[in-house]
Amino acid sequence: MKLYIYLSIALLLSGFTMKAQQSKVTSVLEVMDITTHQRTILKEFPYLIEAPNWTPDGKWLIYNSGGKLYKLSPENPGEPIGIPTGFVTNCNNDHVLSADGKQIAISHGTKEDQQSRIYTLPIQGGHPTLITPLAPSYLHGWSPNGKYLAYCADRKGNYDIYVIPAEGGEEIRLTTAEGLDDSPEYSPCGNYIWFNSVRTGTMQVWKMKADGTKQTQMTFDESRYAWFPHVSPDGEKVVYIIYHKEDLEPWEHLANKNVELWIMPAEGGEARLLTELFGGQGTINVNS
Repeated sequence: MKLYIYLSIALLLSGFTMKAQQSKVTSVLEVMDITTHQRTILKEFPYLIEAPNWTPDGKWLIYNSGGKLYKLSPENPGEPIGIPTGFVTNCNNDHVLSADGKQIAISHGTKEDQQSRIYTLPIQGGHPTLITPLAPSYLHGWSPNGKYLAYCADRKGNYDIYVIPAEGGEEIRLTTAEGLDDSPEYSPCGNYIWFNSVRTGTMQVWKMKADGTKQTQMTFDESRYAWFPHVSPDGEKVVYIIYHKEDLEPWEHLANKNVELWIMPAEGGEARLLTELFGGQGTINVNS
């Protein structure tokens, strides 16, 4: 029981350190206790891994590397185990697990045009099912009831938030603001979708009702860019990553940057710094 509680409140990081003298990247997979701020290294990799997230039972961490998916036991972090994904071998760091832990949805750059499309498959691996024929589509959320996927997509020269039935069907556009709207994620209650938007000129965290109404700004620090809001399982807290304004454009989320993780109440209010690290793109793209 103590182990389960620890895992449920912990936060996954994937920090990246460039070793210029060896001309390679070392990826460091860490667990952080958000109460004590203690960071524990689980495993180091002599290559790039991205976007670690827990399985709902806390027994595995799933991440992407080299276009494929892998899982690793946080209790016994030995050799990673590959998750078979068939012809889908160009996965990016947008992979999301269903609430029941039975399926995983992934974004994959198809070989025909190299544009990202969304697929689903069993959590243990198997044949991928295409959900979004239109591209580019970048997955970020799966509704708690399992019925919808939420994603960022460019359809008319502007990136907006869309949802689509998890079994496939007609997509529904939720945002229309000029500029990038990205990273949609459902709250555990399913009533809200959190996302980040550059519509004010700086990238900030927003939330809206699951039907796209009542779009509300939640962070307001114009000296920083806020990305990838992730809601805690109890729905009370939101963690997001901060880029320093001088390091990139508002619409960019680059790798190999000095970044910070912040946490805030889900109802809004004062946020606090959790930790600083070297990372960025791939650090916490998915809920962990």
